[in-house]
Amino acid sequence: MKQYSTKDIRNVVLIGSSKSGKTTLSEAMLFEGKVIDRRGSVEDKNTVSDNTEFEQTNQKSINATPLYAELNGTKINIIDAPGSDDFSGGALSAFKVVESAVMVMNGTAGIEVGTTLFARYADQYGIPMIIAVNQMDHEKANWEGVRTALNEEFGKKAILCQFPVTPGPGLQGFVDVITMKFYDTKNQEQDIPAAYADEAETLRAELMEKAAEGSDELMEKFFETMELTTDEIRAGLRAGIAKGETIPVFCVSAKNNVGVRRLMEFLVNVAPTPEGTVQKTIDGNEVVCKPNGPVSIFIYKTAVEQHLGEVSYFKVMSGTLNEGADLVNPETGNGERLSAIYAVAGAKKEKVSSISAGDIGCAMKLKAGKTDVTLAQSGQEAITHMVFPDYKYRCAVKAMDKNDEAKVGDALNKIASQDATIHVEYSKELRQTILSGMGEQHINYVKWRVNNEFKLNIELYAPKVPYRETITKIATAQYRHKKQSGGAGQFGEVHLLVCPYVEGEEAPKNFKIDGKDTVLNIKTSDISDLEWGGKLEFYNCVVGGAIDLSFMPAILKGIKSKMEEGPLTGSYARDIRVYVYDGKMHPVDSKEIAFIIAGRNAFKEAFRNAGPKILEPIYNVDIITPNEYVGPCMSDLNTRRGMIMNQDMDKGFTVLHARVPLAELYRYSTILSSLTGGSATFSMKFAEYTQVPADVQTKLLAEYAAQEQEED
Repeated sequence: MKQYSTKDIRNVVLIGSSKSGKTTLSEAMLFEGKVIDRRGSVEDKNTVSDNTEFEQTNQKSINATPLYAELNGTKINIIDAPGSDDFSGGALSAFKVVESAVMVMNGTAGIEVGTTLFARYADQYGIPMIIAVNQMDHEKANWEGVRTALNEEFGKKAILCQFPVTPGPGLQGFVDVITMKFYDTKNQEQDIPAAYADEAETLRAELMEKAAEGSDELMEKFFETMELTTDEIRAGLRAGIAKGETIPVFCVSAKNNVGVRRLMEFLVNVAPTPEGTVQKTIDGNEVVCKPNGPVSIFIYKTAVEQHLGEVSYFKVMSGTLNEGADLVNPETGNGERLSAIYAVAGAKKEKVSSISAGDIGCAMKLKAGKTDVTLAQSGQEAITHMVFPDYKYRCAVKAMDKNDEAKVGDALNKIASQDATIHVEYSKELRQTILSGMGEQHINYVKWRVNNEFKLNIELYAPKVPYRETITKIATAQYRHKKQSGGAGQFGEVHLLVCPYVEGEEAPKNFKIDGKDTVLNIKTSDISDLEWGGKLEFYNCVVGGAIDLSFMPAILKGIKSKMEEGPLTGSYARDIRVYVYDGKMHPVDSKEIAFIIAGRNAFKEAFRNAGPKILEPIYNVDIITPNEYVGPCMSDLNTRRGMIMNQDMDKGFTVLHARVPLAELYRYSTILSSLTGGSATFSMKFAEYTQVPADVQTKLLAEYAAQEQEED
């Protein structure tokens, strides 16, 4: 395979809703680009993309598959991304290494929630779009409905470059208003039929006006002559696309390979090139994509592939990468030799001697080359890391066979290292391994991989909720620890007072203790920001040497140990002020352990008498739903103790902004999909801890008491 210069490379990602035809389009592009000599189909399970067992069985894309095609001396790198939000990490990873996206739209359905979702992602990540309206020969093709929907969704940004002639089963072809030619279903170029000449002229005028907005020079010429050449239109569109102000619209039938070549010609002639693009480094500097610069590659994806092992997919961000290159991870200093490098078309890997800046390739079995890692010549800086949305689905996971726990942990960590939208952690607080992802389908795919690739059986179940405990009023307690066992004894007595910590409020000193007004003068203090959130303020107010200063750290240690296992439900305690104001010690038997135990038990008793409350995590939840499902979504949120804060409109969809307890969000992605026929999506982000309602607290206390009794 030949080496392509940077200016002759185009990097695009295919995005859009599930069932819009992205994989079928990629197959047609590979056929047109001479990479394959026979087109496969999703139904026959023989496409170059969707080449894993899970994808073929379920007939849906799970992974973002890198591919390539060649047309007119230009290499088009294509990343076929999944259409489900559960697997959106593939598209978001691809955004790091492409210069444009082709939004594939279902011509029978128009704007779907996936269209809006991925368009929003593309806008957020600064990736310009080109739209390909697919299935124009389907019996339910609705071109006029699509045009209306495009206008409502994208406004004047969307500009028609083509329109179909007799859309539906009788599709005759497409009129292209850039070339002002008609292309039939055999992709043969003809003159525009007379019946469509007026419409073509009208759309051509609109196209020229839109192209003229690309630069002042084009605008000036257009106003003078009211005409632009085809090359000038392309130049104007290229500028508009790069600025995100223009979204060209094309028509295709990917299944029958109609219009695909014209779309590819547009990508070659107009789509942005990687040449001269800039990537920021983590130190705030820039890496410019040019073939004669220092070598820097960014690994956007890793995967374990049958018979190959771990494969690292990368883009050459700068320089020319040669096989055998010695590179370094700038963040760790670990070196890596790329003994062999490959061009990629799905499972097909073709060995090459070098890859130019802007091109995409892969290498195998790298030690330092993991997802989201930069490898570069010594002295170069790491490129900024990829950014992903917060997780939407969490569950607990455990091995069905306890003897497999370590193996399961290793398997999950390997999967997470390949997919940045999967997170695995062992929660010391919950005593559970928590698996987080983008949705239930996503998590079930992880389970499938553990079962089938690693031959291990796991169970997924509802995770515990990380509650917090705190107090609402003042209380005192004292505890004496005395132990005599024949030899040296243990003795320690602690009197303490607890009260709520309130941010911004100075620590009070006047209290009523045992019915008497008492002033506690602070001798020493220890103020801690707790690792699980909140504060602990510890004050030594002992007078007269009742407890030696050297025992204060032991008392604090005992208090902190009990805060890690709160008295109410075993959850972390937070936001408490503790005053140690009296106690006793023994000249011989007082030891550190005695005051740890005394401090722990005195705190426990005082906590229980201080109006203890359980706090629960509250999340900000934003639901994007078609208007007809607003009622069911709001009703469901009410059953989850959700509070709807406000709502607004976003391009024809309603956005509900709500605050919902985490305890009520288990499997919410699945429920929302069921409520709305899969047309709604949501995001969630931690907001704060608030007190649980009284009935919920009573239930939690009863459950914890029953659990303790069972353990005893």
